[in-house]
Amino acid sequence: MNVLVIGNGGREHAICWKLSQSALVDKIFAAPGNGGTSLTDKTANIDISASDFPALVEFATKNDIGLVVPGPEQPLVDGIESHFRKVGIPVFGPSAAAAQMEGSKTFSKDFMARHNIPTAAYANFSDFDAAVAYVNSVDHRVVIKASGLAAGKGVLIPESKQQAIEALQLIMVQKEFGSAGSEVVIEEYLEGDELSILAFSDGYTVLDLPPAQDHKRALDGDKGLNTGGMGAYAPAPIGTPELIQQIRQNILKPTVDGMRHDGFPMVGMLFVGIMLTTSGPKVLEYNVRFGDPETQTLLPLLESDLSQIMLACATHTLDAVKFSIRSGFAATVVMAAGGYPGPYEKGDIISIADTSTLANGTYIFHAGTSINSNNELVTNGGRVIAVSAVSDTLEDAVIAAYKGVNAVSFKGKYNRTDIAHRAFRDANKAPEGLTYAAAGVSVARGNELVQEIKAIVKSTKRPGTDSDIGGFGGLFDLKAAGYVDPLLVAATDGVGSKLMLATAMNKHSTVGIDLVAMNVNDLVVQGAEPLMFLDYFACSKLDIQIARDFVFGVAEGCKMAGCALVGGETSEMPGLYHGNEYDTNGTAVGAVAKDTILPRKDAMKAGDVLLGLGSDGIHSNGFSLVRKIVERSELSYTSAAPFDPTKLLGDVLLAPTRIYVKPVLKAVKTGKVLGLSHITGGGLLENIPRALPSHLAAELDATSWPRLPVFDWLQKTGNVPVDDMCLTFNNGIGMVCIVPAEAADEIKATFQSEGEKVYTIGTLVNKSKEAVIVKNKFTWA
Repeated sequence: MNVLVIGNGGREHAICWKLSQSALVDKIFAAPGNGGTSLTDKTANIDISASDFPALVEFATKNDIGLVVPGPEQPLVDGIESHFRKVGIPVFGPSAAAAQMEGSKTFSKDFMARHNIPTAAYANFSDFDAAVAYVNSVDHRVVIKASGLAAGKGVLIPESKQQAIEALQLIMVQKEFGSAGSEVVIEEYLEGDELSILAFSDGYTVLDLPPAQDHKRALDGDKGLNTGGMGAYAPAPIGTPELIQQIRQNILKPTVDGMRHDGFPMVGMLFVGIMLTTSGPKVLEYNVRFGDPETQTLLPLLESDLSQIMLACATHTLDAVKFSIRSGFAATVVMAAGGYPGPYEKGDIISIADTSTLANGTYIFHAGTSINSNNELVTNGGRVIAVSAVSDTLEDAVIAAYKGVNAVSFKGKYNRTDIAHRAFRDANKAPEGLTYAAAGVSVARGNELVQEIKAIVKSTKRPGTDSDIGGFGGLFDLKAAGYVDPLLVAATDGVGSKLMLATAMNKHSTVGIDLVAMNVNDLVVQGAEPLMFLDYFACSKLDIQIARDFVFGVAEGCKMAGCALVGGETSEMPGLYHGNEYDTNGTAVGAVAKDTILPRKDAMKAGDVLLGLGSDGIHSNGFSLVRKIVERSELSYTSAAPFDPTKLLGDVLLAPTRIYVKPVLKAVKTGKVLGLSHITGGGLLENIPRALPSHLAAELDATSWPRLPVFDWLQKTGNVPVDDMCLTFNNGIGMVCIVPAEAADEIKATFQSEGEKVYTIGTLVNKSKEAVIVKNKFTWA
């Protein structure tokens, strides 16, 4: 296979070097390449500009090119991928639509907001006066970014509001970065260490390389002007396995899934700049190509065949390739021309000493170099040459890289002498005294949450309790609630994987209602009145807003059910949960007079009527299947629902479980209700028999109630077998009430007076074999 690599930097030299090691690759052409690519085994430079798409396509078709690898961002943003796709040549790189993730910071920030990907607070502006007004209105430090491509230099970090306004003037008025500054993003300044995460993607699968950390500032100690990068190292020790897993789950996968669902799948290299803040990793920016000098650092650590991985990305088969990273560390030091990143000279002769004296695993990658008319290697750019080295320890890799730097000479050469200083800084720190907070658990945050939710909890007060939280347990006075000699009934349940959808939508109050509903509906089927409720909320790191929204939903559910929220528990468990993941459980306690306990199985007989109360949607069962179906549909939760374009799909799926307590208790008080069944996991087929005596069966007419459109969509999209639909979902009926035939109309009217949709769905019959008989079988639109 012949490969065409487009670009002339250090990144492209490293890509050519790695591709040349593949047995699958016969010849590599670099357009236009540099002084180093012309020396690489299997590689030849061709004098075609990276922006001359017609000439590149013509060359590729005439030279049997089997893979195109665009290195820089500009050709990708300009749509180079489509030019080769039209002639059937695979491209390791995204479409122009997907490249907007790098080409427009406004576009990428709006994407992150849409898909709940953690990032800094921001606002977009194309009007200078409006941008200035925003800067003056915020009370946090800001970062000013030119929205378009600015060769890695369009980010300004002012120290004050005045400097921020001057930065806006420079970008938007003086056009320091040309058209890239026609629109700006003003972001909240984030503090912490940065990580570069480079990941291969085929639009579905994501394979990330070791976490790298680069050095943008020109001078030691992170001083001086911003550059394209003066060095890098990997894996960065701060990128712990736990942190990387969190980044995969909260950033990489949602990004790739979101891009695919939005109609522009990410194919190629997704490069995410991440800031490690005190509240977790947040995205600084996206790039859609290899980074420089991260590429020179990471490719020496890649053991797998790069050409095979790139082809798999382009053909959407990345899950089938071998992906292996060698152990150890890599470090890269960049040598720049005097004056860079300002004006600098070109054409100075470069001298490279005998490389046989360098340590094994030391590599010299050219960037700003060329061959002059005298066949001499000369400088031809700001960042001239990088030396990368791989070793078992980071310290040895850095030492070897600097030994390689000493072997290279040219006029005005300068380089940083402190590459990886942040890693060594952390390694040399004396161990701090360990505290509970240092372990990731904040008692203070827990106390703050209690204060935040006291008023919410108080709103659920009812006779028998005062709903005052903060003690060790909840109290309830049964006599004050009117009970003389009751039985206590308790239920405990959770919400399940529906919580993952709530996290994806960043909408947490509805699952609080779900939690209450799943418990109190289980109580009321025994004729019991829910009296008090306790919740449990477990997370990795307590986000007070998320927890507050959740408890608000719990309180709303309690008010719907007429029970008091008397307490709960919040638990931070770093390592057990990750990112914004959380789990929850609830316990409801109710009471029922001994002579009114349901079901009254001894009073049931053939001919009794089954009344079905309509559901509000999926409620809280089957969401593992729901998420798979949504993934197959290639829609996002923020897409319009296919069956109701006026609503977001995620909002329809999050519709909370209906709480049937008050209408059911009103019906129970008539003394004519024989039994009740809450339709949860197991559906109608498994839940109705739980309320029946062994000699009776339920005969249902599946055409007697309307099914909600969401169930038709789930069945059709997932091609879900009928039996699975019946055993997984409620299919439109959330509660079943068993009554004598002569009382059916009265009880039906009672439910309707409480606003319930009620249907006569079947009758009891003498049991022969099956506990539930379905006539007029379930069908879907």
